[in-house]
Amino acid sequence: MTMSVSKRLGALAIASAIAVGACSSSGGTPSPSAAASTGTSASAPASVAPSVAALTGEVNISGSSTVQPISQAVAEAFNAIQPDVAITVDGPGTGDGFKLFCKGETDISDASRKIKDEEAKTCSDAGIEYVEIQVAIDGMSILTSVNDTTGVTCLSFADLYALVGPESEGFDNWKDGQALATELGSTTTLPDAPLTISGPGEESGTYDYFVEQIVTPIAKERGKDSATRKDYQSSPNDNVIVTGIAGADTSLGWVGYAYAEENLDKVKFVEVAKKPGECVAPTTETIADNSYPLSRPLFLYVNKAKAAANPALVAYVDYYLSDDVIKTANSTVGYVDLAPDVLAKSVAAWQAR
Repeated sequence: MTMSVSKRLGALAIASAIAVGACSSSGGTPSPSAAASTGTSASAPASVAPSVAALTGEVNISGSSTVQPISQAVAEAFNAIQPDVAITVDGPGTGDGFKLFCKGETDISDASRKIKDEEAKTCSDAGIEYVEIQVAIDGMSILTSVNDTTGVTCLSFADLYALVGPESEGFDNWKDGQALATELGSTTTLPDAPLTISGPGEESGTYDYFVEQIVTPIAKERGKDSATRKDYQSSPNDNVIVTGIAGADTSLGWVGYAYAEENLDKVKFVEVAKKPGECVAPTTETIADNSYPLSRPLFLYVNKAKAAANPALVAYVDYYLSDDVIKTANSTVGYVDLAPDVLAKSVAAWQAR
């Protein structure tokens, strides 16, 4: 997908902030990979040090539109000090990204979920080995229009299944889901109002996560397909989804937290309850401590062979995992930063390649 203007400006702001920090440091600091060989702490703030020789080459990244703003932001910052490395970042969706990655067509696959077993097998069959690296935490956000007239402030997993799951095909009014929601244990009174749904399509990791967390557990118990209803407005572009949600006063939809937070003039959060009555709003705090029931990790998958052959790719990932860089990127783009021990595991996984 194409980044929105505000996301693009966010990337440039990160580039400026990190470049200032890099220029103000005396002599630079080692990258995570360099730290492993010198004994320097891998958690120390790091960047591609000014003393490192200029790099050339290409880095090709595709995948999740949710992770795309982080990777794009880091690319902008990296290019401020390594301008001769051509970095492309595309966001067609996690599933589509893995298709390209497992054909060997990309260096890095951004992902808003873990790779599926069948995708991992496709990569393995093609001889592609990879490193899985967690880079941030997101809270998949349930939304309605900022001009909402339904009065709905919280939805349980049972409500969401009743409105968006495989048994809700054809429901065009919120109240159409009432009987099913109640049967599933919901205590919500769904309004008598038109139901307009906008969300990601099947190519998206955000779609997969919605199905995995909300639909599948209930669908399996009821002998139904693990999929959403088909008759809603779907798009791989989060900005299009937000526009769809904003376009109706009785809408329902879902995107990643950063996209929602960026558009709070158009949409607003609906609290979520895994069990009826346990409503939690998405915030950086509730996402970070996993009390928000739709918190999820975000990943990079890096092709090992391409990294071995491409110093620019290694330098980019080293830079990405630098403490100051990833914290600034996540903070500016709007994602939740990793706890130090989780970041250390990501760095260790990358070093162990």
